[in-house]
Amino acid sequence: MPRPGVRERLAGRSAVPPPLVYLVAILVGLLLGRRWPLSLWPGPPGRRLGGLCLLASAVVAGLAIWECWRARTSIRPDAPSTAIVRTGPYRWSRNPMYLGLAALQAGAGLWLDNAWVVLMLIPALVVMNAVITAEERYLQARFGAPYREYKRAVRRWL
Repeated sequence: MPRPGVRERLAGRSAVPPPLVYLVAILVGLLLGRRWPLSLWPGPPGRRLGGLCLLASAVVAGLAIWECWRARTSIRPDAPSTAIVRTGPYRWSRNPMYLGLAALQAGAGLWLDNAWVVLMLIPALVVMNAVITAEERYLQARFGAPYREYKRAVRRWL
């Protein structure tokens, strides 16, 4: 039987690191786009919107990482959480880093004028829903009532 520390470490762990989910989705979208090109929004308007999404993704993810650092808790989903972060982007999303990764994928698709990259957000978000469900079970077991209250007060995505 594993020691409690090991069990705790593995409790909220997903089989695949969340950034890898989005990376694979983007790569599959790029491959599909090479085989069957599917334009999304060609020209400057698509690039501008894509650039805004990319910028927003960097800002949201960067602020989320900063708030975790300030709370002295890990950003790694395979490491034990030591605090419930309720500041910064965590005030309006329980998963701002994953939201940032989704915005990055949407922005990349718009920037590259590749509808497949944006469409691959659907399977990525389905996988992430399962990942988040497991993480939230861990957080609820770890923090109890304070985490349940946080879940009631703040939406999962937006």
